[in-house]
Formats: sequence, structure tokens, C-alpha cells
Amino acid sequence: MKNVTVFCGSSKGTEGIYEEHAYLLGKALADLDIGVVYGGTKIGLMGAVANGALEHGGRVIGVLPYFLQAKEIAHDALTELILVDTMHERKTKMNQLCDGVIALPGGFGTMEEFFEMLTWGQLGLHDKPMGLLNVNGFYDELIAFVQGMVNKGFLKEINRDMILYNSQIYQLLEQMNNYCAPVVPKWIGKATT
Repeated sequence: MKNVTVFCGSSKGTEGIYEEHAYLLGKALADLDIGVVYGGTKIGLMGAVANGALEHGGRVIGVLPYFLQAKEIAHDALTELILVDTMHERKTKMNQLCDGVIALPGGFGTMEEFFEMLTWGQLGLHDKPMGLLNVNGFYDELIAFVQGMVNKGFLKEINRDMILYNSQIYQLLEQMNNYCAPVVPKWIGKATT
């Protein structure tokens, strides 16, 4: 992987371990010469990921809608800041720039971004690995919920297995490097999304 998109909270959460792991993820990606693609802000876990990479010689590309830049939350030390018009353009650009996705803890935005990218993979629009960094068990209930989707017949096991997860950064990155996407018949094209 040359670049990984990181989705995460614009807040720091209630426990310091979340910010610590966000910073360590940025550092690990820099140490492995993997560029970070993220939402472009200096706040919350987003800022911690960027700082972890930048402070260890990493490349960091931020993708930020104009309306958020106007709120003066853009990180001012990035390798590159790409400004877009809409949130959908933001996700599309982040997808174009990355070879894999990692979600750290976050809220609705993190979940929406991760699951849209996951859905694109399910539809065969990309074959990138999708990982959850399960810091302090943050994603335990989500992982159980997804298993419930399988148990109740709403999700195939092969699609459940598209979600990689680990509490350890380097182990998650190894899982992502070894990922083989399920073979999905193309019944929708990029032009129709």
C-alpha cells in the first residue's frame, strides 16, 4: 500500500488512549513509508493522525470541503491540502488517492465514510482492504452487530469478512497487506454511482 485513507473522529473522545493510538497510527504509516490520506483538519483524532505522520517524516494529504476550511480547522502543515465542494466529492477523492482504508474510533461521519467505502467494495467498485483499528474494544459491538446481520440473513459471510479488525496497528496493517477481495460480479459500474 502506498497510501491509506484514515477515517476517524473530529473529537478526541473521552479516553486518552484514542488520541494516543491515532498518533501512533500516523507514526507507523510514516515509518513504513505509507502516505496518509484523511479529512484535512487539525482537530481531534484527525489532527493526531496527521501530526503522528508529519512529525516522523510522513506524507499527509488532506481532503477538505471549502465550507470546513472557512471554519479555520484546516491543518496548516500538510504535504498537500485538496479542497472540494461537497462531502461526497471528499469521499470520492479519498478513495481515488488510497490503496486501503482504516477507521479509528469516531462518530456518525466515521461510520458513514467507512460503510460507504465498504459498500463500494461489496459492489465491486474497488478491491481495497478495509480495516477497523479496534482501540480499547471500541468496535466490539459493531463487529457483533455485523455478525448479527449474517445470522439474520442480511449479509453474506464473504462480505462480513471484508471488514478486517485488530487492536494492534502493525497486525492490522499486515492483515490489510494480505487481503484478497471477494470476487464480485460487476452489476454496477462507476458511472452509475
